[in-house]
Amino acid sequence: MQETNPHETLRGVFAAALTPMDGDLNVDNKAFAAHCRRLLEAGCHGLGIFGTTGEANSLSAKERAAALEALVEAGIPGERLLPGTGSCALTEAVWLTRNALEAGAAGVLVLPPFYYKGVGDEGLYRFFAELVERVGDERLRLYLYHFPQMTGGVGIGVPLVGRLVESYPEAVRGIKDSEGSWPRIERLCRELPGFGVFAGTERFLLDTLRAGGAGCISATANVTVRLARRVYDLHAAGEAGEAAAAQRRLTGLRDALEAYPAIPALKSLMRSLTGEESWRNLRPPLTNLSGESEERLLEEARSLRLAEYAP
Repeated sequence: MQETNPHETLRGVFAAALTPMDGDLNVDNKAFAAHCRRLLEAGCHGLGIFGTTGEANSLSAKERAAALEALVEAGIPGERLLPGTGSCALTEAVWLTRNALEAGAAGVLVLPPFYYKGVGDEGLYRFFAELVERVGDERLRLYLYHFPQMTGGVGIGVPLVGRLVESYPEAVRGIKDSEGSWPRIERLCRELPGFGVFAGTERFLLDTLRAGGAGCISATANVTVRLARRVYDLHAAGEAGEAAAAQRRLTGLRDALEAYPAIPALKSLMRSLTGEESWRNLRPPLTNLSGESEERLLEEARSLRLAEYAP
């Protein structure tokens, strides 16, 4: 990835990185750094850490901060990290965001406060505005995280995105849109040119790039990164036909993987790919796939030659 410029938005293929856990269900810092290193070496422009896939809402704020510090100390460049710093508690979101900036992160990815329902755009605007104001740091590059399926329907509407960008153009620099609606992503790209629009799935990677968006931040990029990066590079090189063919292959992989619960399935695949049994460790309430489901997943992965695209 290019060096971070405070006047540029991030672009490229980002994996929403899994968080390895040790036998006591604590973050395994050594394994985490190794996984992040493999993803970067395999072609990720950057990494979204402590998001949905990273089990962030099963981790305390102190755990997230300590794990980020350990990653940077292990040599993972802060400027290639996009940590999730969202919290329903405003003061906790502020603390996590400041911590990420001190670690040298390229930006932060922030969910809306999702516990209270029906608060409306004004309440959500006030939350993000308070976050920007209280952090009070010109280094802040905030990426909104829209995922209403996981936030009980609390989403970040397109008009609200526009209002935040208008109010804080230097701080609010992009969005990860995981709703799964191409018309919405296309609208964001059209109405906010230059804004860093990331699709939350590789399925829309090429379409997003064609529309002027930034790329994708995806869970399944943990195991499809090489092919996703090929789509990105072929598009950048103007190889439209080859990019479209690679995207069709990438979409097929995503479709197959979506038939399984995301985090247990991806950790099962990582165990199979690396031989590391610790990938079975999931914090409750998440549970591993049943034996039958795991066997079916691994067989399907073999038939799709997934190992060719994994880190």
